[in-house]
Amino acid sequence: MTLLDVSIVNVALPSIRTGIDASQSGLQWVLSGYALTFGLVLVPAGRLGDIRGRRAVFLAGLAMFTATSALAGAAQNETWLVVARLLQGVAGGILVPQVSGFIQQMFRGAERGRAFGLLGATIGVSTAVGPLLGGLLIQAFGTHEGWRWVFYVNLPIGIAALPLAHRLLPGPPRRAPGEERERTHLDPVGVLLLGAGTVVLLLPFVQEQQWRGPEKWALVPVALLILAGFVLWERAYARGHDPLVDLALFRQRSYGLGVLLSLLYFAGFTAIFFILTLYLQNGMRYTALEAGLSIMPFALGSGAAAAVGGRVVNRIGRPLVAAGLVMVLIGLLGTALAVHLDSTRSVGFATAAPLLLAGLGSGLVISPNQTLTLSEVPVARAGSAGGVLQTAQRIGSAAGIAAVGSVFFSRVDSRHADWSGGFQLGLLTASGLAALALVVTLVDIFTGPPNRPEGEAGGRGREQPHPAGADHG
Repeated sequence: MTLLDVSIVNVALPSIRTGIDASQSGLQWVLSGYALTFGLVLVPAGRLGDIRGRRAVFLAGLAMFTATSALAGAAQNETWLVVARLLQGVAGGILVPQVSGFIQQMFRGAERGRAFGLLGATIGVSTAVGPLLGGLLIQAFGTHEGWRWVFYVNLPIGIAALPLAHRLLPGPPRRAPGEERERTHLDPVGVLLLGAGTVVLLLPFVQEQQWRGPEKWALVPVALLILAGFVLWERAYARGHDPLVDLALFRQRSYGLGVLLSLLYFAGFTAIFFILTLYLQNGMRYTALEAGLSIMPFALGSGAAAAVGGRVVNRIGRPLVAAGLVMVLIGLLGTALAVHLDSTRSVGFATAAPLLLAGLGSGLVISPNQTLTLSEVPVARAGSAGGVLQTAQRIGSAAGIAAVGSVFFSRVDSRHADWSGGFQLGLLTASGLAALALVVTLVDIFTGPPNRPEGEAGGRGREQPHPAGADHG
């Protein structure tokens, strides 16, 4: 639900504009507000799950997400809808980091890789299927009111998931009283500094199209200063307390490089759907349903390959991620070539094969990278470590959409809008970001210690025993 809501709303914007007479600025906040608050709470929520019990935090986030989905669907004006989306983003940020924490807690070795493979399949499919599902709902319920069902569709899922989650997910680990006292500090100053730094960093990117002046980029160095202050505070706080983020994690090669790779890959990965949806709907005059169907090959390839990648990552390690990135690059360049050769309304058929190849590659990147990145993280730190990884993905997504979107709109906003040329340039920019991720992967492969796959994905994971690992509720 949480990842679907990142992409499903894109195709609903025309319906929202018609239904509640929303302004362009309001529509932008419907999109960017969710991403902003989602990224804001990922790390604190992950840490809260680590110290207070992941099931309770998961249930709270799930209940809040379901309620805020209903609030968004019932919106009568744009202010109501924007506030609901901000709250929905908070709920999503509470919910998501518990998932990787549960996987770290409940699985070891090859089983953990398979679990992350299913999670990667979910990420790939939900992100790519969003436009298709949104198009189906709007077609079924009409242009004027169809957008409401983009949010209402979460209600039956959330209502059904709540009792299942309570029954099936493991409860909090049993700890000694002294250990419990030591682990209940949430580091409020760290939360405040990280939250402020994240928001200030994300704001100019998520508002790139609405905030036209160059002065917005002055926020980036301000954000870096705040985040530098956060690092200094965490180092000082860690001398006597349990910090929000254990900076020692970044000295682990698998974690530090994995976070960087994820940031770069999501910068290109998320932007593809952004410009593809705009190109098909606005440039080629596709309906929301037709645009969604055109993106389906990527979704199918990503979901299938992610499940397979999770099963073999233990044996192959980072070279699997490198192979996936090469496939993504070939697929994206092939898509750009297909659009160059055929810019008619049949372009959806021309791009199907290269998008399928890119999707297959993407499935070999996301879940295997997540498995390898978190392989050496102690279970007691699984939530906050996963939150940092997902925050990097959100920052990468926002920065990538801003960068790729700028290139795209430079051709589209001209007097003679060149939708095909803008899309091709945007794809080349996204390909450049994927190529940077490939460089990081190759550096890891060729400069790291030999024979690492089993140690990263399996063996070392067993060296982090914790009561939570054995407690299945």
